[in-house]
Amino acid sequence: MEEILIFGHKNPDTDSICSALVKANLETKLGRKVKAARLGNVSKETQYILDYVGVEAPEFVSNIENGTEVMLVDHNEFDQSADNIENLKILSVTDHHRISNFHTTEPLYYNAKPYGCTNTLLFEEYKANGVEIDSKIATLMISAIISDTLLLKSPTCTDHDVEAFNELEKIVGFDAREYGMNMLKAGTDLSTYSATEVVNLDAKEFTEKGKKFVVAQVNTADIDDVFSRKEELAFAMEKEINDKGLELFLFVITDIVNTNSKIIAMGNLKGLVEKAFNKKLDADDSMFLEGVMSRKKQIAPPLLANLD
Repeated sequence: MEEILIFGHKNPDTDSICSALVKANLETKLGRKVKAARLGNVSKETQYILDYVGVEAPEFVSNIENGTEVMLVDHNEFDQSADNIENLKILSVTDHHRISNFHTTEPLYYNAKPYGCTNTLLFEEYKANGVEIDSKIATLMISAIISDTLLLKSPTCTDHDVEAFNELEKIVGFDAREYGMNMLKAGTDLSTYSATEVVNLDAKEFTEKGKKFVVAQVNTADIDDVFSRKEELAFAMEKEINDKGLELFLFVITDIVNTNSKIIAMGNLKGLVEKAFNKKLDADDSMFLEGVMSRKKQIAPPLLANLD
């Protein structure tokens, strides 16, 4: 029997990588032949976690044979998935995002809840199946929750995420908040990345009403430090627009300490950004958004709602 591939979205973040590993462990315990995979590079934050836990990153896959059985985690939209996703057999989805641009020819297992993190759903799947959560899996889970909810401070964070966090902290046996701050800080060092790499570290593509755009996001402890590279970042964004036929590239710099964001907008739909946030872009195509941290809950929804 061929292995079932389990993977998250392109340009994978911590939740995407950890979800693939955690889901693969669960399915293996349930007797299925599966393999965790990834569709992009591992970030510094995620590598910090993998090194801490002592596990290898999922295998990178680019050319998946048509007809391969797959399980999707942390995404469902085809634009964010494997290039030939429509020719793969999707057995299940475990996700916490909106459902869009998604269809299958056969019934499937679909677990979607508006939680702050996919690993919170996986935490519940382990419980429902009576599968023990060991310290390594618990560390992957709690790390993903810390990452996606910014240590429970993001507006996406729910009581379910907090409950999972508290239970997992008992299993891992360390101060998860102290660990979490060190983990988040590990992911804020962008100095070794080129501008092209920075704008693609955590970039998600959306297609709605015939328009295609990207919202990319990085976390930092100092917005000005990242924004000082604005000229080269804008050049990289313009190249992405031209190469991928985008109407808009929105780059979000999120301050994880003060819980604010600054955005840079490039492309033909800059007016959409102003309409979505009811503010004018500054002369340098930037905008400060107080209290905004979540792409999923505070950035993508108003953009999608205001598309003509």
